[in-house]
Amino acid sequence: MPKARYIVSDPEICGGAPTFKGTRIPVHVVLEIMANEERFDKILKAYPSLTRKHIQEALNFAADVVNYQEKDIA
Repeated sequence: MPKARYIVSDPEICGGAPTFKGTRIPVHVVLEIMANEERFDKILKAYPSLTRKHIQEALNFAADVVNYQEKDIA
């Protein structure tokens, strides 16, 4: 997987779950909001420390994870 610019994993923060750098916002929270068809603007309003780049990287991160797992399964 490519190096993430906005996503980190630290065992001391949220139990090591991927979070956005400099926050305690788990990536999965934003992905779940997107899965419920919320728009970027609503997410940015709810989490003002995030930018569109953070959200886009979360989507790319999810795609990379799925792509990696598919290769592992095949």
